[in-house]
Amino acid sequence: MPLTAFLLHWITELPNYQCDIDEDLILQNAQLMKSLNLADAGYTYVNIDDCYSERSRNDDGDIVEDATKFPSGMKALTDKIHDLGLCYSDSGWFTCQLYPGSFQNEARDAKRFHDWGFDYLKYDNCAVPFDNITRENIMGRYERMANAIGDFSLSSGTPPLILSMCQWGREQGWTWARRYGQSWRTTDDIEPYWQSIVKILNQNSFYTWATDFYGHNDMDIAEYNCHLTIDSGNGPLTYEEAKSHFTAWALLKSPLLIGTHLASATKETLEILTNPEIIAIHQDSVVGTSISPFRWGINPDWVSNDTHPAQYWSGESQNGTMFMLLNTLDEPADMFFKLAESPWIRAGRQYTVRDLWTHTDNGTAVRNFTAHAVPPHGVVALLLQDAGDEPDGLWPPCAVLEWCMHSNGTRIDE
Repeated sequence: MPLTAFLLHWITELPNYQCDIDEDLILQNAQLMKSLNLADAGYTYVNIDDCYSERSRNDDGDIVEDATKFPSGMKALTDKIHDLGLCYSDSGWFTCQLYPGSFQNEARDAKRFHDWGFDYLKYDNCAVPFDNITRENIMGRYERMANAIGDFSLSSGTPPLILSMCQWGREQGWTWARRYGQSWRTTDDIEPYWQSIVKILNQNSFYTWATDFYGHNDMDIAEYNCHLTIDSGNGPLTYEEAKSHFTAWALLKSPLLIGTHLASATKETLEILTNPEIIAIHQDSVVGTSISPFRWGINPDWVSNDTHPAQYWSGESQNGTMFMLLNTLDEPADMFFKLAESPWIRAGRQYTVRDLWTHTDNGTAVRNFTAHAVPPHGVVALLLQDAGDEPDGLWPPCAVLEWCMHSNGTRIDE
């Protein structure tokens, strides 16, 4: 199931809420998404992460919404909010908070979620049954729910649930999970600290190839906060760190789930979350692939470093070539690169430079670019567009000197 523009959400997965949720809270935040212009920016889904049901199924075997938390019922709630997508279950006996999971009830629950008006299912990996019961690994347990979703869609003639697999990077989901759903967790849970963000970015730098229109590496968590832990009410991220966090998650095409407490969100937080030029790259309807590193920077290329992940990234977009420069140092730094280090840049051409955070056009780059005084843990996001042939007479005649040769056989690199 291709998703030409992947999902943007608000989610209850917050230390602010934990299991303390109800329909009034959900409706309040849905209204905030409208009034704070988040819906206009593209955030159109609301997710409830666990704790929405009774502790036991009913006599018919169905999951039942908590009558105290959701007295109007789930269907009534979804009817109140246009395009509301909220759903959570687990591939085990129970959810992570020990509410009913879906193991051995996959078909029943897929129908139940549809009847409630849900369209997105986050499927967790807690409360795993014994091996002599499942005779399956993680992949097999997710296959059960994927088959149930597909079978119900075919029999009912309705669109299938979007399946988000929360297996925390176990069993290398990026190699198989697209068979069953649209996103898969790639790491353990994030925490609202810079060290956690760069650790997750480092891990994902080695499998950016797995993301495209048909499936997405999901860089988020299921414990503290979700992808966008931005304001001081959620965690000690600086403004520059928050920009870096949002930029990396968006340009790597991870699902963007807001984990910010909306009622107390700062102006700066909302400006980050709604940056239209960054979101436009994330929601590109022509190019679905992620940016990837072309140079690691501080540490050698292709070497894992949880403190200093890759610093120089690029990728395609329908409007030009994307660059992300990440300063992982604790002090300001100039960041220099040769344009032709990126595979998406044509040698012998010059490029206009658009800064996606200052929203300014910054002249034309010929062969090289330097971002000056990038703040500690800060980011630069650039869109480069072809502006024609580079000026004549530049020396050396090749931007990349390796085996650069004149037509008479003279090597320039020697």
